[in-house]
Amino acid sequence: MDVDEITLYGALWCPDCRRSKAFLTEQRVPFRYVDLEKHPEAVATVHEYNDGKQIIPTIVFPDGSVLVEPSDEELADKLGLSRSAAEECYDLVIVGGGPTGLTTGIYGARENLRTIIIERSALGGQAGITERLDNYPGFPEGIGGADLAGRFALQAQRYGVEMLPAVSVTSLEPQGNGVTRVTLSTGQQLTARAVLIATGSTYRRTGVDGEDDLIGAGIHFCATCDGPFYKGAGEVVVLGGGNSGFEEGLFLTQFADHVTIVERSASPRASRLLQDKVSDHERMTVLTETSVVRFNAGDDGKLASLTLAGTDGAETDHAASGVFVFIGLDPNTGWLDGLVDLDHVGFVTTNRMMESSVPGIFAAGDVRAGSTKQLAAAVGEGAAVALQIRPHLEAQSAGD
Repeated sequence: MDVDEITLYGALWCPDCRRSKAFLTEQRVPFRYVDLEKHPEAVATVHEYNDGKQIIPTIVFPDGSVLVEPSDEELADKLGLSRSAAEECYDLVIVGGGPTGLTTGIYGARENLRTIIIERSALGGQAGITERLDNYPGFPEGIGGADLAGRFALQAQRYGVEMLPAVSVTSLEPQGNGVTRVTLSTGQQLTARAVLIATGSTYRRTGVDGEDDLIGAGIHFCATCDGPFYKGAGEVVVLGGGNSGFEEGLFLTQFADHVTIVERSASPRASRLLQDKVSDHERMTVLTETSVVRFNAGDDGKLASLTLAGTDGAETDHAASGVFVFIGLDPNTGWLDGLVDLDHVGFVTTNRMMESSVPGIFAAGDVRAGSTKQLAAAVGEGAAVALQIRPHLEAQSAGD
C-alpha cells in the first residue's frame, strides 16, 4: 500500500482523531491530515463517505477504502503491522492500558517482574481521549488527557514495561497454581503467572428505537468529541442526571443556544454544586421523571426530535439538533465469557486483595465492582493491586 496517500479527516478538538493521529505517527506511517475547522469545505467530503453523517475521524486509503472511527486494532490490521509479544512467558500480563494498567505496569516492572500491557486500542484509556482533566492531583491548572496518558506510558516505558497496543485478549484459561494461558486476537498465546483485568468500561446506550441509525447523525456519547459540531444549534439534549450529564451539559452551552437535561428519576443524581450551576444557568433546563421513547429522523436522515414520556405515559416530541447520552457505564467484561464472578451489572467482583474468583486473576480500576470510576482512584487501585499481586507470585514460587 502506498501509505503516502492516506488521508485523515478530523479536528483538533476530537479525541478519537488525536488517537488515530498518534497511532499513525507512533507507527511511522506517513499520512495527510485535513483539519475540518481549517478546511470547512472538506466537511462535504466527510458527509459523502458517511452517507450524510458527520463522523470523524474518517480515514481514506489509496485503494479507495475508508475506515470511520477505527480502533487502533483495525488500523493496524489495515496497515498490515506486526503485533506480537516479544516473549511467551510473563510474570504479569495486564489486560488494559489505561491509567490503572499503566500504573500497575510501572510498579510491576520496578519489582523486576516480566510485565506486558495489552491494550485493544491506544494506551491511556478514557483519560487519554479526554480533552482536559481538572481534578487530578498535582496539576492545579489542569492537564490535557492525552498529555497525562503520554506521561504514564513514557514512565512505564522507562521501567522496561512491554506495551502491546492494538491487540485484544480473547480468552483467559487457568492452568492451575495461579498460572493462566492468555490468548490474543492475533492468535498468539502467552503464559502468565498473574493476570490483571483493567479493561475499564464504556458509555451505556439507551437501546430505544432509532438510536442505532442516528449515532453520528445527531446522537453522541462524548460532548468533548462532538459538541463543537453544534455551534449555533438551537437545542441540544443531554440524557442523564448524574455528574457526567450535568458537567457535559454545562460544556455544551458553549455551542448550543439551549441545553435540556433529561432524567428518568424524580431528582437528579448530580452533586449539589453542579445542580446549582445548572439551575442558575439561563440557557439550561432540567426535566425529571421523563424517559426517552424513541429518536426521530428528519427528511435528511439526521436527528430531528426525540419522543419523551412522563410518569403518566403521555408522549411528546421534543425537537433537538443533537442528543448526548450519559446514562452510566457498562463494564468491558463480555470477553471473559463467564470465567470470573461478576456483579449484577457485569463488573468483576473481587476480595479485599483485589483477586477475582479465579486464583491468579486480579481486577482493578473501572472494571472492578465497587470502584469509584474516578481517575485518581484508578491510579491508586493500579498501585494497590500491584502490591497484592506480589505475595501471590511469592507464594507461587514457594510452591514450585
